Amino acid sequence: MGKRKSRTKPPPKRRMDKLDTLFSCPFCNHGTSVECHIDMKNLIGEAVCRICQESFSTTVTALTEPIDIYSEWIDECERVNNLVDDGA
Repeated sequence: MGKRKSRTKPPPKRRMDKLDTLFSCPFCNHGTSVECHIDMKNLIGEAVCRICQESFSTTVTALTEPIDIYSEWIDECERVNNLVDDGA
C-alpha cells in the first residue's frame, strides 16, 4: 500500500537583494559618488570617487563584492587617521 500524498507546499525560495555598488565618499561626503569596479582577470578591485577623484585599489578573490572593497577603503582611512593622531 502506498502513502498518501502530502498537501503541504514547499516554502517559497528567498530572493537575495542585490548589494549596493554606489557609496558615499569618505573625503568629500557626496552620496553615491564612489563607484566600485572588480577586475577578475587581474584580481584587482578599485573604488573611485567621481567628484574628488580619490581612489583606492586592493586585491580581490572570487568571493569579493563591491561592499567589501568600500569597507576596506574605510578601514584603511581610519587606520591612517589613527596613526597620524597617535604620532602627533
